This record gives sequence, C-alpha cells and structure tokens, in this order.
Amino acid sequence: MALSLTVVDAFTDRPFTGNPAAVALVEAFPGEERMQAVAAEMALSETAFCVGRPDGDHDLRWFTPTVEVDLCGHATLATAHVLGGAGRFHTRSGLLTCRSESETVWMDLPADPPVETPPPAGLALEGVRGSATCREDLLLELADAALVRALVPDMAAIASLGSRGVIVTAAGDRPGVDCVSRFFAPNAGIPEDPVTGSAHCALAVWWAARTGRTELVGEQASPRGGTVQMVLGGDRVRLGGRAVTVSRVEMVA
Repeated sequence: MALSLTVVDAFTDRPFTGNPAAVALVEAFPGEERMQAVAAEMALSETAFCVGRPDGDHDLRWFTPTVEVDLCGHATLATAHVLGGAGRFHTRSGLLTCRSESETVWMDLPADPPVETPPPAGLALEGVRGSATCREDLLLELADAALVRALVPDMAAIASLGSRGVIVTAAGDRPGVDCVSRFFAPNAGIPEDPVTGSAHCALAVWWAARTGRTELVGEQASPRGGTVQMVLGGDRVRLGGRAVTVSRVEMVA
C-alpha cells in the first residue's frame, strides 16, 4: 500500500539538527502492524499518523521503531508544522492543541510532575543531586551541565530500570538557557532521543520549582541538539519550538 510521509526536523530552525519525525497524513489509520512496520522502516525516534475529522480536528498516533507511545511532543510539533502550524489533536494523552506564533509552534500538553525518590540502586552516575519518578520516566539532576554533556550512558543499566527512559538534567550553563538535558530510552527503541517534548513536560515542573519562574528555556544537549521553550500553567505545559521540512518519502510497498 503506497504511503507518503514528510520528514520534519523539530525544535530547531536549521535542517539536520533538532529531532526528526516522519508524518503521514492518512484518510484512516492503517493496521497497527503496518504502522509499526513503517515506523521501524523509517528508523526515526517517532513516526506520526494523522487522520482528519469532519469537524476539522485530527486523530493522532505516534510510533517509535518498536512501540506505540502515549505522548510525543516533537512529532506533534512536526505534524502541526505539516498542517500549517496549528491543529487540534485527539490522542492517547487527551486533546492537544497547537498554534503558530512568529514561526514558533506552541503546543498545549499535560504537565508531568516529578515525584522525588531516592536514586535507583546500582546506577553508577557521577554527581547525582536529585532523583524523581515521572509518569513513565526517571529524572536525574546532576551537579552541573558539563556532566550532562559528557555523559556516556550505560544502556544496559538504563534498560534494567524498567522505565520508558531516563531524563538527565542540570542547570543551564550559558545565557538564555535555564536547563540542559539528555534523554535515553532503550526500552522504547531509542538509545538517545535528540530532543524530547514529553521530557520537558516534567522538566518544566522540576525547574520551575528550583528557579521560581514558570517561563523557561531548555537545551537538549544531544549530538543534534535542540531548544524547547516552556511555559508552566497549573497542570498544563506550553512547549514552543520551530520546525523545518527536510524530505518527503514515498513508500510503495
């Protein structure tokens, strides 16, 4: 069955940086096996499938190369970008809305308040100064951004924790950046995610409590890198970022 996909680099204004997502606008969702196979073939951290509704809203689902996920920020941003910058999406995480403002797509997503817990036993990591569990992930705050940037993760140890992934973060180390982070999710088929919107739903809460501010900027310090704007309001987080279309794929099989 032929399928057209658009590949978008999200949370960046430059091609070949940020986090790439493939977006398929389809009249109806293919079977789950088909969608999972397409995501595995694309081999990106997420492939999004989007179906229009008669009222102008959309149904949206996201797949990593190995699993369907409940929430993906960068692929939602990429889908809104393909649709012109705005959209209302019905998802496994409820209704998500996007709007465009001065070339930035703003997404309204559910906050993910971290609950502080002791660091997991057996995870050898230098400079841990805080630990918490999130909806699906473990969050670890390190002593400084240099430790985050230099971290060489033990993927087997991370996978053994049983969570979807691990967010590693520290206070920002340059003007205009409140926090830096990296995200590792081997259990979801993503050794290191370039820029993770869902992680910033937790980081916004974590760093708002530490800075006393609800408007923050995060840098994800992966090799590709990306910038996420955060505005915390109650149980919701507005995440802002730019996006760039980089390619179009036609699947003929």
